[in-house]
Amino acid sequence: MDNNFDVVVIGGGPGGYVCAIRLSQLGLKTACIESRGSLGGTCLNVGCIPSKNLLNLSENFYRAKNFHKIGIEIDNLKLNLNKMMENKNNSVETLTKGVAFLLKKNKVSYFKGTGSFKSKNEISLIDDKKKETIIKTKSTVISSGSKPTQFPGSKFDEKLILSSTGVLNLESVPKKLIIVGGGYIGLEMGSVWSRLGSEVHVIEFMDHITSGMDREISNEFMKILAKQGIKFSLETKVNKILKLSNSVKLETTNKDGKNNILEADKVLISIGRKPNTESLQLDKIGVKLDKKGSISVQNNYETSVKNIFAIGDVISGPMLAHKAEEEGIAVAEIIAGQSGHVNYDIIPSVIYTSPEVASVGKTEEDLVSKGQSYKVGKFPFMANSRAKAINDTEGFVKILADSKTDKVLGVHIIGPHAGEIIAEVSVAMEFGASSEDIARTCHAHPTFSEAVKEAALAVEKRQIHS
Repeated sequence: MDNNFDVVVIGGGPGGYVCAIRLSQLGLKTACIESRGSLGGTCLNVGCIPSKNLLNLSENFYRAKNFHKIGIEIDNLKLNLNKMMENKNNSVETLTKGVAFLLKKNKVSYFKGTGSFKSKNEISLIDDKKKETIIKTKSTVISSGSKPTQFPGSKFDEKLILSSTGVLNLESVPKKLIIVGGGYIGLEMGSVWSRLGSEVHVIEFMDHITSGMDREISNEFMKILAKQGIKFSLETKVNKILKLSNSVKLETTNKDGKNNILEADKVLISIGRKPNTESLQLDKIGVKLDKKGSISVQNNYETSVKNIFAIGDVISGPMLAHKAEEEGIAVAEIIAGQSGHVNYDIIPSVIYTSPEVASVGKTEEDLVSKGQSYKVGKFPFMANSRAKAINDTEGFVKILADSKTDKVLGVHIIGPHAGEIIAEVSVAMEFGASSEDIARTCHAHPTFSEAVKEAALAVEKRQIHS
């Protein structure tokens, strides 16, 4: 095989493989290197996809336990966790093979192994047999992703002290699960195991969960999760985590300075992620990092070294698969001499709990901090016909619009299918829509999306159904 390429992409996650495909589509000879042994990165292998599979299955189990309330009687309902995990693993395997097919279809050369810089134009590839292959390239795109941040003094053993990877592969339902960190990942996993029977306790250092989320949505979200049985300790610091023979013990301090000892079968550490750059030998070629350990890039995603680019979790910004994908396409087009671009003001985020939570654009706190005048329109799913028809009425839609121009600045949704509904307003915002534009767009009845139309009407206090 000829190991000379126009572009080498290090990392086969959402950003990396999408970038490699687009580069090849644009006529550039492209290689993609992935160390994991299967494509798709964290998202597909141990993140987005397996977690959403378990979220769906656990939700089905939870709903089935309550079917009798709506006239569906089920005798001898029981959980088969092994079968559930098998279903999850099959989904992952199918999709990873699908990505491999896409690379082949688009004539991208796929190398399994760990890639690092030998020089600016040479990539050292070490395969699973420790054999080294030198790959030459004119340009390189770093898309090596991120990994979970460990709690100080407590390494992941994936048996008692769990990362987001380990919590996806438990062999039994823990009687009690403590989650350190009230972010997206921790709350999704907490929901899974709570539905399957665990007593879940979330410990959060801040005075609210889901940092960066619109506070009104965040507060409502916590109320709903608490009603579902998840316990929360806010403004609480975890000082130490101790492993016992078959359990863990946490030493904590609350906002009043009171020390507590908590014990659980397992603890999930969900305090963030950090760029996966250690094995790349970046110092060898002079690629600079910022204070947080992310790779510093210019507006065109080029690093401090010419023709070496970086995207996804290794650069600043939200660590989201779809953000990485957009950057992958943008940098591919830039390398090919086109004008790739990502609108960072319109990157939606979703939490796939029940109910789902979805946001795009500015929060109310963002607008207040900038002194920007705005209008608010809200509509509850309790007043939505479709939601009422299926007994799924928790949550609401919140639209923030400029008080002078009426341009939509942010939309925040908690409720059924929020992750799908958010796409409508993302498209609207991409085209600079006003709340009036959304309000005057006909929405099918009965649908959940009618709540968006009503919230848009509510911006001018003329909603119909509440």
